[in-house]
Amino acid sequence: MRERRQNSVGRAATASIPRITLGGLRLAVLDLEQTANLMIDMVFPQRRVPRPLYFTSANGEVLARCSTEPVTDRLFRAADLINADGQPLVTVSRFKSPTALPERVATTDLFHVVARKAQTFGLTFYLLGADEAENAAAVERVRTQYPDLRIVGHCHGYLRGEALRAKVAEINALAPDYLWIALGVPYEQAFVEEFGPALSNVGVIKTSGGLFNFLSGSRTRAPRWMQQAGLEWAWRTWLEPRRLFWRYLTTNPRALYLLLNKSRASDNNRRLA
Repeated sequence: MRERRQNSVGRAATASIPRITLGGLRLAVLDLEQTANLMIDMVFPQRRVPRPLYFTSANGEVLARCSTEPVTDRLFRAADLINADGQPLVTVSRFKSPTALPERVATTDLFHVVARKAQTFGLTFYLLGADEAENAAAVERVRTQYPDLRIVGHCHGYLRGEALRAKVAEINALAPDYLWIALGVPYEQAFVEEFGPALSNVGVIKTSGGLFNFLSGSRTRAPRWMQQAGLEWAWRTWLEPRRLFWRYLTTNPRALYLLLNKSRASDNNRRLA
């Protein structure tokens, strides 16, 4: 009952945001700047809700996995907000819905917009995820790029059991405005479900996928033209063929089917995902 009441509070805080259904998931009709402004508005000048808001992102792979993995589907539908982090979703929305997505909201881009705003307002970050070296490298580069940004803590994503519970308690005591969690789908979404109630002092939890790899510089973004053409998956496959070839071979066709057959304008743009 308590969890249901907390979900209602979070939904009320973001209820005015328009949404459309693409590939079976309800996505926010927001551009990059609007999403960043929303994240700021949720915590500044004061917290809007008494528990962390849960923001996540969807691309073609996520659509495919939600259609075949009931647990993953449930974890995504529990989010307070889902952004479209995939150019094909934006493209399909232009002819499948009268309310098109304005642009792709890639977490890798969103992080930097929020960081610039956060350092202006004195808001705080915590970065959780990746391995120890990658996490440390990401934090070091972020601190160099945003010297006035307050990063109150960071930790790799390989803790388990009591060590993980102790780390969650530590994060809650630090009370960051934003917890960026990069554990991969669906582990980061499962983390929010399990530990979100214990993070009442956190403002917004943003799942981040491979964000820290890009922040650290260990991976590079696709050329801009490939991003705009919806071919970033091809770039990533070229860089990591053994890890990603089979994944995209199996999820891309299903994602295309879902986008073409499970997309529609929202019957009520004020409902949540």
